[in-house]
Amino acid sequence: MAEHIFTEYNDATQALRIKDLKQSLYDDGEVIMDKVLVCLHGDEHKKRRKLENKIFTREIFQKYENIIFPKTINETLDPYKETGEMDLVDFGFRVLLNLTADFSGIDRPLKSKKETETLLRLLKIFASGATLHHSTRDHDEVKTEVREALKEFDRDFLTPSIERRKSIINQNSNEDLPNDILTVLLVNDDQLNMPYDVLQREIAFYLLAGAQTSIHSLVHAFHEIHTWLENNPSRKDDITNDPIFVQKCFLESTRLHPSSPVALRKPVCPVQLPGNKSADVDDNIVIDLYNSNRDKKIFGDDADKFNPDRETPNGQNLYGLSFGLGMHSCIGRNLAAGVNSKPDTDPNNHHYGTVTMIIRKLISCNAIPDINKPPRMDEKTKRPNWGYYPITFNSEETQK
Repeated sequence: MAEHIFTEYNDATQALRIKDLKQSLYDDGEVIMDKVLVCLHGDEHKKRRKLENKIFTREIFQKYENIIFPKTINETLDPYKETGEMDLVDFGFRVLLNLTADFSGIDRPLKSKKETETLLRLLKIFASGATLHHSTRDHDEVKTEVREALKEFDRDFLTPSIERRKSIINQNSNEDLPNDILTVLLVNDDQLNMPYDVLQREIAFYLLAGAQTSIHSLVHAFHEIHTWLENNPSRKDDITNDPIFVQKCFLESTRLHPSSPVALRKPVCPVQLPGNKSADVDDNIVIDLYNSNRDKKIFGDDADKFNPDRETPNGQNLYGLSFGLGMHSCIGRNLAAGVNSKPDTDPNNHHYGTVTMIIRKLISCNAIPDINKPPRMDEKTKRPNWGYYPITFNSEETQK
């Protein structure tokens, strides 16, 4: 068994596109990730992704961005504006909860504080299982927690959501069908023949995936923007009044801080790798996203620095490889990050993505890091993510 590590951008790009390399980052977290979309390979992956892509359309994204999500942001933020402070990590989970529940197909009939807290607790347990490869906790303990959480999730949320959708489907009223992953899977059950435990994990995965990655991207971007403004105070107007520039800030931060620092792959057959290397089925492939995204040959001499004025490298994305490439590229990328702007993009008719929307709202509230409460990194994982990031609001803005 050999391990092949790729730290340069071009090599990493080629490796991500090799179709005979299967996902292996979540092998340790199979308690929540076994047979979910991101872990499938070949025809099975292609078939399920094609179906689920029906939910990830520009029309649906625009509906969420223009109608649904602005209300969610305001409703979630208002109580914190009254107190003048909050933990950005915790807020991220809360503001994204409704969005991920809607997309995954989990109904929230009560929308009570107790229901919210229960779903948040389950989401965080699922997230700890999905990222088990980088967890610093006892793995068996985490797996036990996830199994118990799945039972609770099934009883209180998934089963009632399935029963409601089956009732609608049986009425043969396609116009009234919810636009979510659960409905797509139920409507196409005869094609997929998906075992119930796989359906359960698939929905739990979607519930956590949209929140887990976006939360950490949100906090990193907020931190980078604030630090940059301290050194570039004359550019505050760009942050305050130019939404396209704010999106570029988010994409630049995402390049520097991919949600997972590495992508892991396993060959399904002997393959040729970049650099004239070869790998057998027992070998491990490590694609170092963190360092590849900081490759100076691609992004310039300041590749390891936050520079929102950075020009897009020829043929590359501002966010580098953080959303992946090839068959396992992030299915919800456009929902979280929007679409790339062009020189002639109309800022009033542009898809910014949910994270940029949250950042813009925080900026409009004059949110800043709390100087009396230093942030802390998450000690429960080896991933370089913030675990606690307190912020405060301008007192005048909180009165609006």
